[in-house]
Amino acid sequence: VLIAIGRDACTRNIGLQTIGVKINEKNGKVPVNDEEQTNVPYVYAIGDILDGKLELTPVAIQAGKLLARRLYGGSSRKCDYINVPTTVFTPLEYGSCGYPEERAIDEYGKQNLEVYHTLFWPLEWTVPGRDNNTCYAKIICNKQDNNRVVGLHVLGPNAGEVTQGFAAAIKCGLTKELLDETIGIHPTCAEVFTTMDITKSSGQDITQKGC
Repeated sequence: VLIAIGRDACTRNIGLQTIGVKINEKNGKVPVNDEEQTNVPYVYAIGDILDGKLELTPVAIQAGKLLARRLYGGSSRKCDYINVPTTVFTPLEYGSCGYPEERAIDEYGKQNLEVYHTLFWPLEWTVPGRDNNTCYAKIICNKQDNNRVVGLHVLGPNAGEVTQGFAAAIKCGLTKELLDETIGIHPTCAEVFTTMDITKSSGQDITQKGC
């Protein structure tokens, strides 16, 4: 049983209304600009309290560091809220980094994207005879930017470990060509990202016959 009850921010009793800081009345969260600045110029907010941002501790830590450096260290670097690797630690893990396909379409337009995907069978599943074609991998590429990877998704064992590694590559501007040129480690689950050749638009069968 998966319980996802959500949570609200406790911002209605800390005096924000006294200084005029606006909040989202539906959830109590605070809208900010791309520098974590509220509608009151000298008030900033970071972490789970932000409206429309990810509720992840590492994101809050990174945003706090970068905010402090901008305010007191002369930096101009902002927190990247898009290329954030994250994982759902369900029995079959799901990991992602970058845009989900629906948001990528909104951002870039469907005609400017190429989606590569495949099902796969982890080697460790072959001995106990677990079902083939249960795990899934997908990358979303921006055709207008050298097929740069703008979204990566994987459903399978150790998805968190896989996603964390590819997240660094995505931050460095990973492209489909670079993935194709990368030598895979056989037999690993992450190897599947180096051998993808079926596009979603082609409608071809993505089932696999072996690991």
